[in-house]
Amino acid sequence: MIVLHGSKHHEKPTGFTTNFKSSPESLTMSAMQLWFSRGKEISIRDQLATQVILSILSGDLKPGQRLPSTRELARRFHVHSNTISAGYRQLERNKWVEFRKGSGIYVHAQKPGTASSELALDELINHFFRSAREIGVPLADVRSRLRHWLSLQPPDHFLLIEPDPALARILVAEMQSGVTLPVRSCGIAPSSLEAELVGAIPAALSMSEKAVRRTLPDNTELLILHLRSAGASLAAHLPAPSTALVGVASSWPTFLNIARTMLVAAGFHPDCLVLRDAAQPKWQRGLKQVAAVVSDSLTARQLNDMPRVLVFPLLSDASLQDLKQYEEFIRQPFTS
Repeated sequence: MIVLHGSKHHEKPTGFTTNFKSSPESLTMSAMQLWFSRGKEISIRDQLATQVILSILSGDLKPGQRLPSTRELARRFHVHSNTISAGYRQLERNKWVEFRKGSGIYVHAQKPGTASSELALDELINHFFRSAREIGVPLADVRSRLRHWLSLQPPDHFLLIEPDPALARILVAEMQSGVTLPVRSCGIAPSSLEAELVGAIPAALSMSEKAVRRTLPDNTELLILHLRSAGASLAAHLPAPSTALVGVASSWPTFLNIARTMLVAAGFHPDCLVLRDAAQPKWQRGLKQVAAVVSDSLTARQLNDMPRVLVFPLLSDASLQDLKQYEEFIRQPFTS
């Protein structure tokens, strides 16, 4: 289902459900919502590309899911088709979407042969038992050796493998809030990664998975973490007065850029946004005068004296639940 919002559209288009809000216009595709602002500060192309990428990373858009056509978006939002096309071409160049001749635009599908974690595990187990049979190892011996290996000391900490140090600090704090095992982080430099992996449960964001796997030893288990839906998080606080003074605070530069883009797309004037890099001295200056402060979960801990703080966690609830379940699993003793 696609839901169109926009103050300039007063008729009900075929196949669409209208729901009128104040400017700017927006479009909901299944679980994904788009906002577009016509200000000159951030181009429509960049607004489109940013929101599609965030929806893919958060899982709102699935691999192989069809996106609205260039003509469809251009007509609904009264913008030139070249503008929408430029946004889609930018996404295609970076392999976020693919153009299928005569069919449309789709979220880039997974490469052939990419299996789910459960299927990959089943294949490894099947290969193990087949190899044991081929060399004539009795099943009783296989069972005994499995008990031996499973009785060894389990991992004692989570290891987030993330090349961006500022992002890693935020994610480590969020992970630590949901588990009792220590959470550490490291980059992906092969020279230091081997030592870091000792006694660790490796984890990485889905957007870094390919780069991380290239540096890991073969068959190393890797927990994949997913980002929260930025569109859904923002929608919970809308509509809001577009003239309200809003602060944005984070030590991660990408958070500041994405938050600015999303807020402008949602109708806030750029002059009403107060951006503060929490890594800089005296970064809190001026934030007490704003109506609300948008912040990541780590920076929010330093904003206790602010009137209203809107915390936008980065990790999805499903990923936090996966971490908790994995911790419970490794803490359980093996029983026959």
